[in-house]
Amino acid sequence: MDVGTGQSRSAAGEHVDVRGVIAEYVGVSSVVLFPTCLGDVVARQTVADAETVLRRIGVAVRHPRGATCCGQPAFNSGHEGPARSVARATLRALDDGTDEPILVPSGSCTSMVRLHWRELFHGTAQADAAMRIARRVRELSSFLAEHTDAIRALSPQLTARVGYHDSCHMLRELRIQSAPRDVLRAIAGIELVELSSGERCCGFGGTFSTRYPEVSVAMADSKLDDAVATGIDLLVSADPGCLLQLGGRLSREGRPVRAVHLATVLAEALA
Repeated sequence: MDVGTGQSRSAAGEHVDVRGVIAEYVGVSSVVLFPTCLGDVVARQTVADAETVLRRIGVAVRHPRGATCCGQPAFNSGHEGPARSVARATLRALDDGTDEPILVPSGSCTSMVRLHWRELFHGTAQADAAMRIARRVRELSSFLAEHTDAIRALSPQLTARVGYHDSCHMLRELRIQSAPRDVLRAIAGIELVELSSGERCCGFGGTFSTRYPEVSVAMADSKLDDAVATGIDLLVSADPGCLLQLGGRLSREGRPVRAVHLATVLAEALA
């Protein structure tokens, strides 16, 4: 199976999607918003802004009680047992017996649940539940991009020159690139500037940044040199981990660019 696309080859050689169909949620009236552990700890405003935006476009929002971490940090470090222990509580909280979409304001966490939980829980009592949840999970910007007409009807306005950072998990695993840009283009007054380093890793990589701090910082600063040179006001992403990395370096270096989540940009444009 191709981990990035979730596809494997059949006996005839063609690609077959083994992840299950992603439901079409255009016009949905209610969603579950999974904040993730970063959203609970360091990006609470992002979660609040995501909820605000969803409610403004007419979508009811529920919060899953008991959902904490998807298990990705331990999983990426090769510790599948601890990853399963952490993720199991979140799986129980999300497996609520409904078919409502589960929206996640984080590309990396979406990727973990959507693509890797089936591996993490393979052969366990939770295997079927992991598959059910994987089919319901959506990255936030991909959902919002299906509702740009509803967004435009609210006349969002924000005057800013904006560069967008593609997070590795969203771009390379989930294959989401146009959706967040489509959402930004729905905001009047925004000038969207494509960065030459837009697809380059920010250097965060979860535990990578703690194991290899010098490399991590160099990667972030190289990306920010490009961003600052374009004269942007806002460096936008849809992944709190990337924003933690890039925003931290911007603050430490005193650079005149603000790193901000897509949900916050949209919430401010609707205020």
